[in-house]
Amino acid sequence: MTDSRPPSPSSGTAGTTTTGSHGVAALFSHGRLTVIPRKQARRRQVLAHLGETLFASGRTYTEPEVNEALLTVHEDCAALRRYLVTGGYLVRTRDGRSYRRAESAAGPLAS
Repeated sequence: MTDSRPPSPSSGTAGTTTTGSHGVAALFSHGRLTVIPRKQARRRQVLAHLGETLFASGRTYTEPEVNEALLTVHEDCAALRRYLVTGGYLVRTRDGRSYRRAESAAGPLAS
């Protein structure tokens, strides 16, 4: 039996590799996202980071699994889930029952 839980954030910043006051790490405290950025460019950085660190490539997730993963970093999992889908970081089936990480980590709105 395999573990179906999403990867958990590590070392306090969900695996953040960007450092400095302008990096994604600056938006995390004790592994939690302190605020969802209002500026679109900054939000895209956070969404790309969350998509890459919380969701494994090639794996399908149910909505409760997506919510559980997002709740590890922020209490507003619905907003984060919506931003991840509309930003192209997660792909949702038409019936809304399953999600998977988009193949392109940058998302379609990054260009």
